[in-house]
Amino acid sequence: MISREEYIRLSLELNLFFGRIAKEHSIFLEAAFTAKDADLAREADMLKNQFEMLLTETISLSNGVVSQESVDAGQFVTPHTLAAERATQFYTGIPINFRLTQMEEGLVGDGGALVSPLLEERVFNLNRKAIVLTTALINFKTRILSSVLACRLFTMNYPLLIDHILREAKLYLRTLNRLQNRESIGGAGELAGQEIFWNRIMAEHAWFIRGLLDPTEGELINTANDFGNEFSELTRKAVAAAEQTALLPGVTSESFDAAIGIRDFKNAGTEGLINCKIKAIAVPLLGDHVLREANHYLRILRQSSYV
Repeated sequence: MISREEYIRLSLELNLFFGRIAKEHSIFLEAAFTAKDADLAREADMLKNQFEMLLTETISLSNGVVSQESVDAGQFVTPHTLAAERATQFYTGIPINFRLTQMEEGLVGDGGALVSPLLEERVFNLNRKAIVLTTALINFKTRILSSVLACRLFTMNYPLLIDHILREAKLYLRTLNRLQNRESIGGAGELAGQEIFWNRIMAEHAWFIRGLLDPTEGELINTANDFGNEFSELTRKAVAAAEQTALLPGVTSESFDAAIGIRDFKNAGTEGLINCKIKAIAVPLLGDHVLREANHYLRILRQSSYV
């Protein structure tokens, strides 16, 4: 059973990270539909708008409550987020609420804000809204993936990418439900499971990057492929470490080093997309999105005693 303070802080940090991730998933889905599926694009846009409202409420509750370490980790926004959003709105025509990013850029942690029963109630209700909304997003993604796999729907997104973002949404939902039950999350006993999940995510990011780069970007394609293979092997090692805990310190150290490497690769890639220096069929916000996920994973690894 976690304390009131932990419940509030962990809930807000979760929603700051995954609420933005989920709204961007909606943008990526919307941008990839063809004219034939305008109804699905409108449904994705509606979900984006609802997650933006959720994120607005989350930010309003977070100042001075979340940890400064969570703010500084680069998992909520990065120095590239606003420029990536502006470029992505320009390319796609999909409206993006830039004000949310500007608000988060000014977010302050550890501000000594009063943690009261009233704030606890507001966070509980926020989580309830997030559960309803994330469940709707999961159902939407599941429907899209099923239709794509049955050749009833064409989208510019890889089937694996849809499955990938579906797994992330399910993790968000599971964690929300655990917090509502006042369960501790992210403890040392969960580290191997976290590494299995996020190493696979990092591998798939690398493969998506490989497949979205222009064929002339040979060096970047090779680098992305190498990261994909490295994280695929680290996923296998993390599975083994879940059975033999003596292996976990070494796997965690390797995962941390690899995550630093792919974080830097994604950072350079995001800059390249924003500045039109890299040829690819990827919007700049996708680069910033996967960069923030790498930063989130690095934060998880730093909280262990093995790095």
